[in-house]
Order: sequence, then structure tokens, then C-alpha cells
Amino acid sequence: MSQILGNLSALTWQMAAMWAIGGVMIYLAICKEMEPTLLLPMGFGCILCNLPNSGAVEVLETLFQAGVANELFPLLLFIGIGAMIDFEPLITNPKLMILGAFAQLGIFVTIILATLLGFNINDAAAIGIIGAADGPTSILVALRLGSSYVGPIMVVAYSYMALVPIIQPAVIKCCTTKKERLIRMDDNTRHASKSVKIFFPIIITVVSGLIAPKSLSLIGFLMFGNLIKECGVLGSLADTAKTTLCNLITLLLGITIAFRMQADMFLSVQTLMIMGLGLFAFVFDTVGGVMCAKVMNLFCKKKINPMIGAAGISAFPMSARVVHKMGLHEDNTNYLLMHAVGANVSGQVASAIVGGLILGLVL
Repeated sequence: MSQILGNLSALTWQMAAMWAIGGVMIYLAICKEMEPTLLLPMGFGCILCNLPNSGAVEVLETLFQAGVANELFPLLLFIGIGAMIDFEPLITNPKLMILGAFAQLGIFVTIILATLLGFNINDAAAIGIIGAADGPTSILVALRLGSSYVGPIMVVAYSYMALVPIIQPAVIKCCTTKKERLIRMDDNTRHASKSVKIFFPIIITVVSGLIAPKSLSLIGFLMFGNLIKECGVLGSLADTAKTTLCNLITLLLGITIAFRMQADMFLSVQTLMIMGLGLFAFVFDTVGGVMCAKVMNLFCKKKINPMIGAAGISAFPMSARVVHKMGLHEDNTNYLLMHAVGANVSGQVASAIVGGLILGLVL
């Protein structure tokens, strides 16, 4: 009884607030089915590590040091993501890479804004990467830059990834007209040869290494996962990487991140600012991709549906699915999925390269 009373006396309103945050994550995961593999473990872990005298904190810290602080989990996750990605839509329509590049614009604008708001350059750069909607890249960049806000950055990055189906449609509708959303695109029925699909990840790795050497840990693991898939002789390993490995690492990463969601670390004015800046970066990245598509339409005979530009962020495959569903909502015979996937995978590559460029510029 005395121990129970002692625990109750140690309970603070900040802990209760974190329970509420964890509860919202669990609700969104179960009731709204919004990225449950991310939000469910994060939400439960948030409650777990904010119980008075929680013995789970030490365990989560051990997992954090073993899998996150040394960058192991993010890099292993990139192998799984690479094994899931099909680069064929991008290979057969390489101009979609332009959309992926411009959909990173919000990162740089946010870095400038965060610096003006008083964050040092390392923290500002780590906050800006949130705009890519790429959790592993956000974690790795924040860790390598030695940011003081690794925990909030990780949580905000993964939260906005999960909120892609809510945020992006609203932004897209604000930036496009109904006529633009009805633009039909030719069916992308072209196919790349097996040799091209094998050489593609190797070439991208070499080019990225020459442009942004510090991106190689990200790009290299991503392309290695894709090479496992495309080589045709490691089918069982490819299946393991994109299912078992990816699911297991996502599960561990989600609950491990909760170590940095302890009330005394998480609840602060700076965290609220990071949430606002992260949202700004994410929205501005989406706007950048849409506007890039509009500009390209001024010079292209075959018009691009501007919604495709929004898929240029790194949230794969959520963003491509959002654009596809919006296209069907406007016209149920307009299938934009393959075009959106091409822009989406280009965003995955672009965000990793941008992460490496920022590390090279700041460090």
C-alpha cells in the first residue's frame, strides 16, 4: 500500500498529459487505422515510460542505445524499404525525379526559419528534415548532428508520416483547381529490362556517393535492399527483408522511440515549436512538389496532374496512395497510381541525398 501511495504521489500532470498523447496515438492506430505499425507501439510506449518509477525506462533506454543511438534500426529499416520499392515507374519516366527534388524545398526553408527562431544550425537542420516525412532519415540526421531535440524530432517525424492521409489532401486542394485535378495521364505501361533494374540501384549509389558522400549510409542500404529484390536470385531474402525484417524493426523502433517521450524531456515550448516547424516543412514540401508540376506543365506537351507532385515527398507508399485515391475521387477512371509511385520513390531517394548534403554542409 505504501508503494502504491508513493507512486501516486510521484504522479505529475505532465505524466498524465503524456498518457493522453499516447492514448490519442493508440486511438488513431486502431480506430482510424493510421499507420498502426508506427503509432500503436509509440502510443503504448509513451504510456509505459510515463508511469511513476517505471521499470520499463531502463529497458527502453537499453533498446535505444542498442538500436537507435548507433543508427542500427534506421539503416536496417532502409534495407526493408528498398526491398519494397519498385523503381520501374521512375526508370520509365525519369522526369518524375524532378518532382521528388522540388518536394524537398520545405526542408531548406524550414532550416532558415528555425535558425531565425533561435535554434542553432545543427538543431535547425535536424528539424528541417522532418519535412521529408522520412522517419529513418530524420533519426539518422538528428543523431549525427548531435541535436538536443532528438526525441521530439523522431516523434514528430513519424507522427506526420502517419498523418499524410489527413494533411496532404487539404494542402493539395488548396494548391490546385478541379480542372487540374482532372488532368488525365497516359497509362505508364512501359517496362524496364531486368538488367536496367539491376544496374539502377548500383548507379544511383555511385552517383550519390560522388554528389553527397555522407548520404551513402542511407542511399547505400536503401539501394542494397532494392538490389536484393531485383537480382532475382535472392527471392527468400527479399521477402524476408520487406516483410519480417521491416515489420520487426518498425515495431522495435516505434516502442523504442518512446524512451525520448518521457514528460520531463518532451513537454516544453521547444517541442511545440518543433511540431509547428515540422508541419510547416511538411506542408511546404507538398506545395513545392505541386508547384513544380504546374511549372513543368508550361513546357510539357503531355500535361502532368499536379497532384502527382505531392507524392514527391518520401512517405512511401502512403503519399502515392493518397494521390491515387484523390484522382479516383475526382474521376473514377483516372488511375494515377503508377505515376504517383514514380514520384514517391524519387522522393525517397531525394530525401536521403538531401540528408547527406545537409550533413556535409553542417558538419
